[in-house]
Amino acid sequence: MEKIPGGVKLTLLGTGTSQGVPVIGCDCTVCISTDLRDNRLRSSAILSAGPLNILIDAGPDLRQQMLRARIRHLDAILLTHEHNDHVIGLDDIRPFNFLSGHSMSVYALPRVADEVRRRFEYVFAEYIPGLPRINLVPIDQDTPLRLGDLSIQPIGIMHGQLPILGFRVGDLTYLTDVKTVSPAEIQKITGTRYLIINALQHLHHPTHMSLEEALAFVDIIRPERCWFTHVSHNMGLMRDLEHQLPKGVAFGYDGLEITF
Repeated sequence: MEKIPGGVKLTLLGTGTSQGVPVIGCDCTVCISTDLRDNRLRSSAILSAGPLNILIDAGPDLRQQMLRARIRHLDAILLTHEHNDHVIGLDDIRPFNFLSGHSMSVYALPRVADEVRRRFEYVFAEYIPGLPRINLVPIDQDTPLRLGDLSIQPIGIMHGQLPILGFRVGDLTYLTDVKTVSPAEIQKITGTRYLIINALQHLHHPTHMSLEEALAFVDIIRPERCWFTHVSHNMGLMRDLEHQLPKGVAFGYDGLEITF
């Protein structure tokens, strides 16, 4: 497990695509690989600063991710966008509600908050003991958040034609499901020392960066270190790819810890 010295920690809980890796019914070399780096839950990460834990995205693997990382409490959740592989695990926050005795604050774009209300209508209807308790907090790409001792800058990025969010905390920027970033939003990323960004596969994709596009973005930002996330089984085996990347660039994997 790689650790970069520092104070705040980001743990990659999942680094896979919406189907995860292995893909159901697939017997390609990646999906049958016994290398743990080739096994990827849906993309998610957690920021930890002292006792503070902030989850980024709550996909269908949330329960498994929380148990595997031994997360015993959550203080808040940041949502990048409303696609199911990033929100549909919200029902599994119930144990955190029970343990804390409080609703979970979930920060999201107003459009995304509306979608959460629609998909989890039962949560926001008449209160029934045992259901998740969610407090939706609308945010935008221009207003920094203050959560505990952390200042978090939302970053507006494009997931194909869909505006979504990435997040910067100090020297680290986390971007997933991004295809393009405007010059104005790149300014928010400039100076990042540690970058996490999606690289879906080798071939062009309409809504996600390919490996070539992700590497070109790294050349623009020039971080000290970069890790790729939201990686599909089409990318290939990690053992074949790990030595093909430029210095300071690597594929992320489930469980990777970065402190900064």
